[in-house]
Amino acid sequence: MSIQWFPGHMHATKKAIVERVKGGVDVVIELLDARLPGSSANPLLADLTRGKPALKVLNKQDLADPDRTTAWLDHYNAQPATRAIGLDASIAAPAQRLTEACRALAPLRGGMAKPLRVLICGIPNVGKSTLINTLVGKRAAKTGDEPGITKVEQRIALASDFYLFDTPGMLWPRIAVPESGYNLAASGAVGRNALDEELVALELLRNLRANYPGRVEDRFQLTVPHAEPDEAWLEAIGRRRGAVLGGGRVNLQKAAEILIHEFRQGGLGRITLETPEQFTGWVAAAAERDAERARSKQARKGGRRSPADAEAFEADDDGDA
Repeated sequence: MSIQWFPGHMHATKKAIVERVKGGVDVVIELLDARLPGSSANPLLADLTRGKPALKVLNKQDLADPDRTTAWLDHYNAQPATRAIGLDASIAAPAQRLTEACRALAPLRGGMAKPLRVLICGIPNVGKSTLINTLVGKRAAKTGDEPGITKVEQRIALASDFYLFDTPGMLWPRIAVPESGYNLAASGAVGRNALDEELVALELLRNLRANYPGRVEDRFQLTVPHAEPDEAWLEAIGRRRGAVLGGGRVNLQKAAEILIHEFRQGGLGRITLETPEQFTGWVAAAAERDAERARSKQARKGGRRSPADAEAFEADDDGDA
């Protein structure tokens, strides 16, 4: 199953980013989900803002695996013209950390004559609006637990010479990496009409059982044999939480919603669904699949014959026989 979600307002966001970059932007902040730092990095944004210094902010780090967060910060900080920091709700002065990092990336900007112009972007439901409200100390941006709340660009002054341009959350038209699609869906970045919760929950279970053994058992107090398939584990979760229909059947849809909710709220502990090495491998595999599809398509195109050529081929074939 391929998970895709690119509603109409995201086309408008793409155009707004292009115009903002043309109008002059000194630094681009990309807010990432610390639980899926690679999957929540928008490749379309990278293309639209190419050449601009980038600040990668791993948000919600209090929900993420601290060791994996360190690995991801090292990964991004090793890239040219890029800095990476982690943030969460416990950070007392996020505005100071952000402004200091941005000023370091654009040291020649600052002061009333050359104010620093910063564009902040991120996928839906990554916590951008909540962060902005924290930065300005008031409700400057709408917030909610559904993706796609912010619909228009806003300009916010964090200092007399520091302007922050906020854009709506944006995914990209085609999510080529299947693992990223599932991770984005599990995090809440994808609208519910674009996903199958049962499939997302099963992928999440597979990841958790492989990388965080014992977490699911402890949280739901399960005694399922480890050799049982993920479907049996999801059924056990539903039965444990009372998601049972008539005749004793488990409501798997409800069980999936329960598991996904527990992950999003941190009930399963601090979890990161991917490492830099895993994500790099997923991207390479997806690129190879795309290349193979392109080769197959080209081969099919090359094998087509016009009606006249087909008749000539058949005539030659008959003569040879």
